[in-house]
Amino acid sequence: MEKNVEKLLRIKEKELIQAFEANNMTCLFVKDKDELTHYLKGIFNQQKKVAVGGSVTLNQLGVIDLIRESDVDFIDRYEEGLSRDEMMNRFRESFFADLFITSTNALTMDGCLYNIDGTGNRVAAMIFGPKEVIVIAGLNKICLNEQEAIAHIRECSAPTNAMRLNKKTPCVKTGHCMDCRSPERICSSYVKLGYQGQVNRIKVIIVEENLGY
Repeated sequence: MEKNVEKLLRIKEKELIQAFEANNMTCLFVKDKDELTHYLKGIFNQQKKVAVGGSVTLNQLGVIDLIRESDVDFIDRYEEGLSRDEMMNRFRESFFADLFITSTNALTMDGCLYNIDGTGNRVAAMIFGPKEVIVIAGLNKICLNEQEAIAHIRECSAPTNAMRLNKKTPCVKTGHCMDCRSPERICSSYVKLGYQGQVNRIKVIIVEENLGY
């Protein structure tokens, strides 16, 4: 990383850590997949039941495979051959996990997390249920404020995820949210996680790379 870019990142790192701490969440930065893997291995040794939210970021970082290789009880939503009912049951079981791992669509410099969800299981588990939540995100998810976070979700997160899932929605053609009423719409629940009553239940890990959407 170029030295001045590094200096700027370190300034943002300090500001973000302080902002999330003010909202009763913890925040830490890791340089890459290897550093994240080393950190998570230590966490998994202490956990019994682990669940995950749907996430391109987790797959890019090899987190799903790492969990499968670890000595934990994994509620594996990605297991091949699951029926719709079996998938929904795993979503519900995730609320009783010791640890829920997911990404976020956007995070802001004032220490808030912004997400949009279709089924709602991911944001629901972030809000309540699992004893601990780890949110993993790349640098590209950092936004200045709420307005920028919402714009990122509408112009990037939603359309690209709809494309990835082969949804028949207007945003797949236009490249940005049309606030549609499509039966295949994936933008049902807009959720902002700000100040938390349960101190340090949510931990935000920022990987110093561009990841996911």
